[in-house]
Amino acid sequence: MKHTQLGEFEELVLLIVGSLHDNAYSISIKNELKEKTKRNPSIGALHSALNRLEKKGFINSFEGGATAERGGRRKRFYEITAFGRNALDQSFELRSSLYHTLPQVSYARD
Repeated sequence: MKHTQLGEFEELVLLIVGSLHDNAYSISIKNELKEKTKRNPSIGALHSALNRLEKKGFINSFEGGATAERGGRRKRFYEITAFGRNALDQSFELRSSLYHTLPQVSYARD
């Protein structure tokens, strides 16, 4: 499979999906994004990112069981794939290697 680039928002969503493990569904992902990044994406923007990530092979989705509290509707859960984890690893390695090339800078100006 060829390497596919991750956009910044896609990368954040993918990280959240991975970190939520078995509890990654739309609202839990949205809430975690809001808590961790102080961003509050629309549910539409989140679903678009999730659809792109699934199309790229970075995540899989499946429906959970219907519950009475949701009026018999099912939740769609998401899980990170090995390809998605590899994409995050590559992104982390690239960002880390670039960060370590930065020169030391003194922030104090006299």
